[in-house]
Amino acid sequence: MFRLKWVYHSVATLAVVVGAIVFAPFLAAAQNMKGMPGMAMPSDPAMNPLGVSMDRMGSGTTWIPDALAIPSVQFSAADWHLALHGFAFGQYDMQSGPRGGNQAGRAMLMATRAVAGGRFQARAMLSLDAATLRDGGYPLLLQTGETWKGKPLIDRQHPHDFWMELGLQYERELTRNVGFSVYVAPSGEPALGPVAFMHRPSAMDNPEAGIGHHWQDATHVSFGVVTAGIFSRRWKLEGSVFNGQEPDENRWNFDFHPLQSYSGRVTFNPDSSWSMSAGYGFIKEPEASDAGHSMHRTSIALQHSRRLRMAGQWATTLIWGANAHADEEGLSQSILAESEAILDERNTVFGRAEYVQKPAEDLGITGTALTAADHGRFGVSRLSLGYIREIGTFGAATIGLGAVGSVNFVPSALERTYGSSTPTGATLFVRLRARIVPQHDMHDMHNMERPK
Repeated sequence: MFRLKWVYHSVATLAVVVGAIVFAPFLAAAQNMKGMPGMAMPSDPAMNPLGVSMDRMGSGTTWIPDALAIPSVQFSAADWHLALHGFAFGQYDMQSGPRGGNQAGRAMLMATRAVAGGRFQARAMLSLDAATLRDGGYPLLLQTGETWKGKPLIDRQHPHDFWMELGLQYERELTRNVGFSVYVAPSGEPALGPVAFMHRPSAMDNPEAGIGHHWQDATHVSFGVVTAGIFSRRWKLEGSVFNGQEPDENRWNFDFHPLQSYSGRVTFNPDSSWSMSAGYGFIKEPEASDAGHSMHRTSIALQHSRRLRMAGQWATTLIWGANAHADEEGLSQSILAESEAILDERNTVFGRAEYVQKPAEDLGITGTALTAADHGRFGVSRLSLGYIREIGTFGAATIGLGAVGSVNFVPSALERTYGSSTPTGATLFVRLRARIVPQHDMHDMHNMERPK
């Protein structure tokens, strides 16, 4: 059967994101606006060390392919270049089976300027998940990770903390071919996994997190991160020390702990369409409720992108991520393949396929079903497909109506738990974000800026 329940969203969520995206251009005009939504960074070499544009940045210090355009409102005020990204989702979530049941907005502001011959950037990313999600998060079959009221969350995606990111980054050329970077964040992302799912161009319009989130990119909110790296136009090598303990259930504060975890990552962008990365990290006691148990995480990610005509783009990501615990046999692995195609200014399609080896305790499995587990793990899969139709624009923002359907695959030992070997889910949603400006519009705007 289906259990239906509304996922409520506070008016504040939409007010913050709508106001930020819609009215930012008018604020910019009052500050001698030099840019428009989606425009590239200034041509000052210090603002683009070694020719690496800010548009290549994903989450934390990750890179994405250069061929992509990220929805944003960009403008200049005094000596600062400001970029505002924002998404708001209002959704109705249906998940089938006994475990069924029934997200919110986020906004990111980046302020960049030239300092001492390099690029200095301050970032703040905020989420109102905690104010808008109930019962520990939104329902998502086979999702696991973190706790609610002291108990592990199962078949729910946890809310993110209000302070998703608060950090500073500085990048500068050392020679004609090599530069260095430093990233310091009270809340931020270490150099470990792939681009976090809400920042990935292949998933940015998808309202659902991947079920392999805690095998791939779960460290994107770490309360205490220091990262240093060197880079060229094509590659980057970086290392981090960070607080690996996951945030607690109070989503409004900073959960500082010693920086006892570490990681390293190498990234290679051979051309404008591809980005490849591989990372490894030691995460010290990630679960506060499971003290004494640390984790090793390894990930490999491949991103590809291309433009579609003048107003569209297509982004695809493949990720392999694995966790290893000292007291468990072998690796617990995950695989993800996802893609999003913005076909034109009105239509977007996206999809995702996943396989994850989840420990029995993560899924709340006990008793006779455990005997069928492979080293205490169950291999579970999920396929999803979605579509969004843009129905209107407001200033620099666009609003779309969308739907995503999913089918999950569980082994026979879990059929009784989930009521089927293929439990299903569906989500109807409204999504608001900044527009992606077509290339011909960007060309026209650049021409407008040229002196007569």
